[in-house]
This record gives sequence, C-alpha cells and structure tokens, in this order.
Amino acid sequence: MGSASREALIQARSALREGLDRAVGGELLRAAGQLAASPALAAALGDASAPAESKTQVVERLFGGFSADARSVLAVAVQARWSNTSEFVAGVEELGLRAEGLVNPALADELLAVADLVDRSHELQLSLGSKLAEPAGKVALVERLLSGKTSASAVSVVSHLAANPRGRRIDAALRAAARTVADQAGNELATVTVAAPLSAAQQDRLARALEQSAGRPVKITTVVDPEVIGGVHIQLADDVIDGSVRARLEDLRQQLAA
Repeated sequence: MGSASREALIQARSALREGLDRAVGGELLRAAGQLAASPALAAALGDASAPAESKTQVVERLFGGFSADARSVLAVAVQARWSNTSEFVAGVEELGLRAEGLVNPALADELLAVADLVDRSHELQLSLGSKLAEPAGKVALVERLLSGKTSASAVSVVSHLAANPRGRRIDAALRAAARTVADQAGNELATVTVAAPLSAAQQDRLARALEQSAGRPVKITTVVDPEVIGGVHIQLADDVIDGSVRARLEDLRQQLAA
C-alpha cells in the first residue's frame, strides 16, 4: 500500500473496537465486494478530492440496510485519503477481516485449515480459483463444504475471497487473510515447512526464537513437505528464512548454470 493508504487504514481501524455488532465484519466484506464489482462507485467513494459529507451521504443511502456500526466504519473509511481506488477497496476488505477477527478468536486457525484443504485438493483449487466460474457458484460450493464444520465467520470470509479473487490465488488469499486476523489479535503467523514433523520441544524452541524476532507472540503452522529434504523453511510475515537442503541445492544448481 502507498503511504496515504497506510495512514487511511490506520485511521479507519480506529473505528474498530470491542463490542461492535457481530454483523459488522460480514457487512464490510459485502461492501468491499460491491465496491470491487462497481469501479465507478469505488472511484466516487475513494476520491480524495470529493467532499467528505457527500461521500458519507452516499454510504448512508447505499448501505442503509447495514448495522449502524458498519456504516460508521465505512464513513471513516470514505473520509480518509487513499492512494488509489484499488487500495481503498482492499482497505475496506481488510477492515471486514479485522472486524470478523474481533468476534471470532479462532478465525485465523480456521482460515489456515481451509487453505491447507485447498492445497491438498487440485479439484478445489480449480473450482474456487477458476476465472470462468460464477461467483454465486463458488459461494455455494464453500457453503456446502464448510457449513456446520467451521464458524459462520469463516464461511463468510472464505465465500468473500472465493467470489472476489481480485487477481489472487485462493490459497494465498486465505493465508493473507489469516495473517490480518492474527495481527488484529496482536499475533504474528509463521508457516514452517519441514521434511518431517517437529517434536514438541523443537516447536517450543522455534516459537521462542521467532517471538524474539517478531517482538510479539507467534502462532506456528507446520507444513510437512518431504521435498524439503532437511532443514527448515520459515515464512514470517513478508520475511522468508530458508535453511532447507532443497534451497541450498537450488542455489548450487543456479551457480553451476551461470
């Protein structure tokens, strides 16, 4: 995000607080979907030069069926100055994710579990990631798969991401959403890829080391991938620490090919 959008998001996040109506997250995600589907509307509400009062009136008129809390968050968002329209839409989506995280502490874990499910199923990757499939069909598939097995907020988030890919792979979008939700709770997410499962003691040592690096609690998700061969590959926020044998062999291969 541009610097203006980062400031706008910080400003809008101030409207998120404990005790918000439980419907706010889903409503903000629906608003993000509407904005993504209507570039003209997104441009009008994200226009930094437009009067704030007129944009607030548009929010009240178009989203009058939303809760007062959701309209309040949207009002703060449209009054902020965003770097561009796409970042405004992404900001509204992030506000929805954070609001869902406020009411469901387990949401990050649920989203990671769904991402793992998608990774293991080529059919799901194709069905949920297809550019040709109708959004309504993707939502129906998500509801069939997850209803009764995950929380309503997880169904809401996964449905939104499947219906509104905005150029993202569904598994990557799910993991990014999980990081956002964890951040709202003051945690960092780390994905650790190893050739064989870690022992409890190894996980504890790794968690302590990563927490020192991140400066706050870290939740670890372990992925077992025999192709790693040995060592460990760690993704912590935007940082990658790759000490795997596979990575070292790839480096060697590139050096020999140079």
